[in-house]
Amino acid sequence: MLRWAIIFFIIALIAAVLGFGGISGMSFEIAKFIAIIAVILFVVSLVMGGMRGRGPRV
Repeated sequence: MLRWAIIFFIIALIAAVLGFGGISGMSFEIAKFIAIIAVILFVVSLVMGGMRGRGPRV
């Protein structure tokens, strides 16, 4: 997922250099959205893994 965010960020940079402001802005917003979702999913997986923990040793 983070890979897609980086791809959209690179598209935004290239579009900005070439002067395509609308495409650049939209690509940056998509990249930002995907990166935020990736971070949220990472935090949720950390919390769920911590809550599950290890069972008692028998």
